[in-house]
Amino acid sequence: MHLARTLQALLCATIPQDGLDEEDAYRLFAAMLDAGVPELELGALLVALSQRPVRLPELLGFHRALAERTSTLRRPPSDLRPVVLPSYGATRHHPNLLPLLALLLQRMGVPVLIHGPLEGGGGGSSVRVLRELGVLPCANLSQAQGALERRGVAYVPLAALNPGLAALLSLRARLGAPTIADTMARLLSPFGGEGLRVVGARSAAEREVLRDFLLGSGAVGLLLDGTEGEPFANPDRRPRLEYIHDGEALLLFETELAPVRPAGPSLKEDGGPAVAAWTRQALAGEVPIPLPIAHQAACCLFGAGVAPDMNQAKAIVAVETHHLASA
Repeated sequence: MHLARTLQALLCATIPQDGLDEEDAYRLFAAMLDAGVPELELGALLVALSQRPVRLPELLGFHRALAERTSTLRRPPSDLRPVVLPSYGATRHHPNLLPLLALLLQRMGVPVLIHGPLEGGGGGSSVRVLRELGVLPCANLSQAQGALERRGVAYVPLAALNPGLAALLSLRARLGAPTIADTMARLLSPFGGEGLRVVGARSAAEREVLRDFLLGSGAVGLLLDGTEGEPFANPDRRPRLEYIHDGEALLLFETELAPVRPAGPSLKEDGGPAVAAWTRQALAGEVPIPLPIAHQAACCLFGAGVAPDMNQAKAIVAVETHHLASA
């Protein structure tokens, strides 16, 4: 199917029930990333794609186009896989504990890359919390590479990794809803497939198609139900956590049936400064780290190659958090 016919079929809702094949999806998303679709049609296309479930062949095609246009970073000089944390929203009903997860992993020697917009969507966005904690967005990839190698943590704006995707994502505010650009941003691979991507699903149906994508593409990832779309474990109730690699899925933690005792900062104050202050306290051992976050950190240690099995990964986190609590 040629691009013009693909566009017409999508806009007229005449795409077959099983969706686009991988090649058509690749050509379509390549044109979208390369500004090859007129603005009016592009907006309509993004809306049309958001109103139907995305299929695995489509995700594979979209991702191939995305990967070809994504600038990559060098894996830091270590045997460990860097952990990649996409952050494209602002939590409004929960404190944003993604910065806590990132800095906890950094403290345990794991290189961490967070990517997202340069400006967050509110006080609860990762970029704002990280600014308060002294982790500023990198101006370019060279600066990001240096921050990773010197500090072990970096925040990279999406525009530095993939300007075309950043342009698509910027239309979200005008369209009033998330689009396929949001999904693809969460699947970005800044290390050319060598990192551990932490992918948070927004719904059970999306979790299944993301799981199929990670399995079908041979990616290495940690899949969970995100907290308001952000890829950190809900501090009140641990989600299902699956480690996916080499086309296989390993269940590391099952969904917690009962909520745990709430732990985390209050959202009564402005999200950014309040969450940052609480995060400093948690990293200093002055308040306990929520158990679901500790469990997710153990999963990341295992996936990054710090520990050969989950028992050792959990032991490392237990020792580290005990040291924090007794500091």
